[in-house]
Amino acid sequence: MSDKPSSLKRFLPLGVIALALAAFFALGGPDYISLESLKENQEILAGFVQDNFVLTLLGFIALYALLVGISVPGASLLSIFGGFLFGTFTGAFGIVIGATIGACIIFLVARHAIGSNLTEKMGPYMQKFETGLKENELSYLFILRLVPIFPFFVVNVVPALFNIKFRNYALSTLFGIIPGAIVFASIGRGASAIFEQGENLSLKGAMTKPEILLPILGLILLSLIPIAYKKFSKTQMV
Repeated sequence: MSDKPSSLKRFLPLGVIALALAAFFALGGPDYISLESLKENQEILAGFVQDNFVLTLLGFIALYALLVGISVPGASLLSIFGGFLFGTFTGAFGIVIGATIGACIIFLVARHAIGSNLTEKMGPYMQKFETGLKENELSYLFILRLVPIFPFFVVNVVPALFNIKFRNYALSTLFGIIPGAIVFASIGRGASAIFEQGENLSLKGAMTKPEILLPILGLILLSLIPIAYKKFSKTQMV
């Protein structure tokens, strides 16, 4: 009987997030955070920023943190809003801060509910994987943030299943999402001109263009250097 309240306390934050996520979809949240909504309300949104720049920026950061914290898919659309509202670099700043806060929230909730030692119950293979992860923790986490093929909300939760340092998770998130944030904010910055021309704003292939992908690949290679160095050092010692 004594374990029941303890289990309820562990899973309560996860339940709150699940309810908030369900409410977001039930209340039509995706309809408000869409390219069509941005196109229809661009003048109203621009007016908010002009009249209350700081308040709007803080509100944007809070909203971004909330949606990432409850694991709403498609946060890149909100990044477009950030670029449209505040420009490339201020928008990217808001995206990075909001996304990092939200990612840290869901990480802590998942770790609290599921536990950081789940790999002990998953067999020797997962324990071996965790050992390799912990040897190069910051590099691996940074690569996960840089590689655009993994959904953001998935990368937020998976590291919580392993006994990694929260500090490394937070730092890799903060710096690892900067390139993507700048890309999406720059797209949002040009949204008005695209809408005025009667064209549709598209995110398809945005992260795979050579001028964007090559610098990201360069950062990934830099992140791999510590891993390669450690493996080379071990080989030399054998």
